[in-house]
Amino acid sequence: MQQLADETSLDAAFAEPLFLLLKHSPVCPISNSVRLEVETFVADHPEVHVGMVDVIAGRLISQAVATRTGIQHESPQALLLKDGQVAWHANHWRITAARLTDAFASV
Repeated sequence: MQQLADETSLDAAFAEPLFLLLKHSPVCPISNSVRLEVETFVADHPEVHVGMVDVIAGRLISQAVATRTGIQHESPQALLLKDGQVAWHANHWRITAARLTDAFASV
């Protein structure tokens, strides 16, 4: 999972045909559980490009995601981007490996 830490890496993520973006707080226990779900999904789907924004260290990037997508910031939050547009998103406990698999199957 690549770290999205600047506008250049964020632009590259939005330019991908399909990209999973995870907004994650390293100090939040819910966020850490969700990260494990995403890592499980990634292990089963290595072809999927995935990036993570640390919402504490990358606060400006996290805000830029909210501005670009029009989706209110939450953490943890997963956004599935298809051709730079949000095709699916979820937050908190709604982010599971099974739901991510379903989301990718539907786009």
